[in-house]
Amino acid sequence: MEIKAAVVWEPAGEFSIEAIELSDPNDDEVLVRMVGVGICHTDLAGRDMHLPIPPPPSVFGHEGAGVVESVGARVTKVKPGDHVVLAWDYCGTCTACKLGKELYCMNFFLHNFHGARPDDTSTLKKGDQVIHGSFFCQSSFSNYALASERNVVKVRDDIPLEVLAPMGCGIMTGAGAVMNSFQAEPGSSIAIFGVGNVGMSAVLAAVVCGCTTIIGVDPNPDRLKVAEELGATHSINPEKTDPVEAIRELTGGGSQYSLECVGNPAVFRQAVDVLPRLGVCGLTGVVPPGTEVALDMDLIMNGRTVRGILGGDAIADLFIPRLIELYSQGKFPFDRMITYYPFDEINQAVEAMEQGQVMKPVLKF
Repeated sequence: MEIKAAVVWEPAGEFSIEAIELSDPNDDEVLVRMVGVGICHTDLAGRDMHLPIPPPPSVFGHEGAGVVESVGARVTKVKPGDHVVLAWDYCGTCTACKLGKELYCMNFFLHNFHGARPDDTSTLKKGDQVIHGSFFCQSSFSNYALASERNVVKVRDDIPLEVLAPMGCGIMTGAGAVMNSFQAEPGSSIAIFGVGNVGMSAVLAAVVCGCTTIIGVDPNPDRLKVAEELGATHSINPEKTDPVEAIRELTGGGSQYSLECVGNPAVFRQAVDVLPRLGVCGLTGVVPPGTEVALDMDLIMNGRTVRGILGGDAIADLFIPRLIELYSQGKFPFDRMITYYPFDEINQAVEAMEQGQVMKPVLKF
């Protein structure tokens, strides 16, 4: 079928709105009419070839939300008319998947960054030109997207889908890091380095968990202000104050948890250095493969933990509905981060995000 999609034709190039062809769904696939899609830094990392993916032309987008249009013959999870949020795909058969750790699927790249289905069949083309799609098994920078039955999450239909779109990655990553990875205890302290949409979601989750010292670190004063409005008890501008010294002073020796949401080796080092003994630092910031960081080995040896976190260690089918319920009760107001743009203004939305003018742009169809 003919669809409207944002195609990148060259590395780091602009998004071009094009009419292209989308293949019919296979027996285990779901065709979704998109209503909204968030723009995430991982999409831009793909555009700029900072991920191990095939070269352009490509269609990105992995924070999609929409309405099921049709389903393959073997699909039982959803039916036409259901509202869904799209997450990531996984194989379901490897050791990590069998342990319920699908984000760490041994075949994750094949199912999400391959540029085609795992069997090498393409889902997108323009004339005779194959276009790399299936990004996170959706490529949802398009008005229709193909997903696997595994990565569609059925959601309630009384909340606008354009609000729920960012749930599929950034929101779930930040919130899940605090709620699932750390399982932060009431009364604990946390320092969050970078309060973009991932870090701000972590702030909201820290409030839900009952953390009593929530420190946001960011050079953008507007973001720090929003972080305080959403529950941060303290804010630090690292361009004006040494965050390591300030956090140690605020917490009487260091924060029990820290979260790096920037993808910057120097910031990561700071996030580790603020930990007291038995403290835990989580890394969520996306970096190009091969990026290295220097850490104090003696500091780590003294009972501190450093761990990478993908997708907030969430099981999307379970965690997204929980976050939506918290949102509906007014306890997780993540919509405060969203700025809406028409789909055709994707380049303006990307520019605004890259310049720090907006936190979470969402494209509406």
